[in-house]
Amino acid sequence: MSKIKKRLVATLGLTLAASMVLSACGSKDAGDTKGAGTPDKPVELIWYTIGTPQKDVDRVMAEVSKYTAEKIGVTVKMNMIDWGDYPQKMQVMTASGTPMDIMFTSSWAFDYVQNARKGAFKQMDELLQKNGQGIVKALDPAFLNGSKVDGHNYGVPANKELPAQDVWRFNKNLVDKYNLNIDKVDSIESLEPLLKAIKEKEPNVYGLAVDKTFMPYVPYDYVIEKMPMAVKVNNPDYKVINILDTPEMKQALQAMNKYYKAGYIPTEAATLSSLNDVQVTGKWFADKATNQPFADNLWSASYGYPVVSKPASPALIYNWSVMGSMQAISANSKYPEKAMEFLNLLNTDATLRNMVDSGIEGVHYKKLDNDKMENLPDSKNYDMPTFALGNVLLTYKDKKDPENKWEEFKKFNATGVPAPLLGFNFDPSKVTAEIAAVQNVKEEFWATLMTGTVDPDKFIPQANEKFKAAGLDKIIAEAQSQIDAWKAANKK
Repeated sequence: MSKIKKRLVATLGLTLAASMVLSACGSKDAGDTKGAGTPDKPVELIWYTIGTPQKDVDRVMAEVSKYTAEKIGVTVKMNMIDWGDYPQKMQVMTASGTPMDIMFTSSWAFDYVQNARKGAFKQMDELLQKNGQGIVKALDPAFLNGSKVDGHNYGVPANKELPAQDVWRFNKNLVDKYNLNIDKVDSIESLEPLLKAIKEKEPNVYGLAVDKTFMPYVPYDYVIEKMPMAVKVNNPDYKVINILDTPEMKQALQAMNKYYKAGYIPTEAATLSSLNDVQVTGKWFADKATNQPFADNLWSASYGYPVVSKPASPALIYNWSVMGSMQAISANSKYPEKAMEFLNLLNTDATLRNMVDSGIEGVHYKKLDNDKMENLPDSKNYDMPTFALGNVLLTYKDKKDPENKWEEFKKFNATGVPAPLLGFNFDPSKVTAEIAAVQNVKEEFWATLMTGTVDPDKFIPQANEKFKAAGLDKIIAEAQSQIDAWKAANKK
């Protein structure tokens, strides 16, 4: 992952992971060994995080440890597990009681809510108040409020973009080449004249580049991300419905099917795992992505050609966007207070944060001024996923970044509107069999419907019949009961 790409936070969907038994979780009363952790006798914190293992991790952590030993009496051992392997390996290690103190968790990898409920993480309400006040002050309150599980915090969210906003992206080379006007793009239907023009002029280019993960934006908040149960945005009744029964989704899928039949969408879209190759070659005109301030600049630098975008949705704060990157403290940690001290320092101290993120100054990067840097050749040995490591707003800017980059992030966060289910976390324990059955039906129909590969007027009724047989109505009823209780308790 390039240094540009890794700065783009992947606000990926929440997947309901298979349940596991954490038989080896430690006592909830576990605490720090008395007198542990001084500059002369530091304690070692074991940190597991996600990302492609880097050659120079141990070398960088040796420098990090010199700094943290002096500051707070700890050293750090970082273990990186590759993206695709992380959720499963962490489940196994946590269940077996593998020693660890800090671990990456999120809505999309090593599921935060499920593992909090299963006892993998230490409740950190008191730790935040005692050893994490810097974190509390640095974060928008929506991060900590929105990431509570059953009323308690079990993780420290990364300070990054808070809302999620879909955008339509465009290959500006093709926009300029054919003098196309994207100013009027404000819906999926408004793309049609542009896609038609590209099909006529560039028949070998993907007009609307989508893969099997694509979902059109509709104004609903999903009970479980990318599952069919949802409540409508800006509707005070919080009624849970099947998203396929909504007029907005039906209309969007009809537009997608129309585009598919017209040849604007890749014929293999429902089975495409990635569009990376297409993005590298520039053989696409439009797609959908998740926004953040100056994202066009980052995309353009990453692909090597200009990319521009237009909003496809409001900026809404969802559970999954709040929980997109978090650090938890293991329930088995021998040093939970020291672990929180480290997380507090990591999220408030720019020197430490940038060392963890970019490596050793003069080896992996060159400092340009107070808050800008450029990579050196050895940075290829230490290329970390910035978003997964803590407070993004403390990281040095690239030399091409605008001076007001982080101020614009704060403004963007301030504009975010809470989605209706922000702070609600569905407990699936009473409907686990039904959820598994619904997931199987979803696998059969979802990608082909969402990518426009099949006629929604024909296939939505077929999908709904199978969803009903799988127990979707029971899940919806259970979700409605929980939401009604949550709504009453929180005076919504």
